[in-house]
Amino acid sequence: MKTIHVVAAIIERDGCVLATQRGYGEFEGGWEFPGGKVEPGETEEQALIREIHEELNAEIVVNRHLCTVDYDYETFHLHMGCYLCALAENHIDLLEHAQARWLDRETIDSVAWLPADISVVDALKEEVF
Repeated sequence: MKTIHVVAAIIERDGCVLATQRGYGEFEGGWEFPGGKVEPGETEEQALIREIHEELNAEIVVNRHLCTVDYDYETFHLHMGCYLCALAENHIDLLEHAQARWLDRETIDSVAWLPADISVVDALKEEVF
């Protein structure tokens, strides 16, 4: 099975985290933490900064590693490094996502998370919220 190496940004602000809804592709409509593929020669942190700039037109500060998720989808294995981050400026543009929400402990389960992201939500509940 093919392995896809990705990173996800758990962007924190005022006790909330940013969730984004996929606007295209196989998982369109599902909710996830923004991020994307790690390119050859990039560190996970470099990939995260690049991906968030491409997807949200935003600059982030990568604070620390939260967890790594390995998840088998039907056609591929996902290896996802997940990092707690902050916006460098209080600004995002949804360039690839249908919508975004700031979720706190009470609302974190209010969206239909993609399967791999559920493990990240669990880690947030244990370590952050």
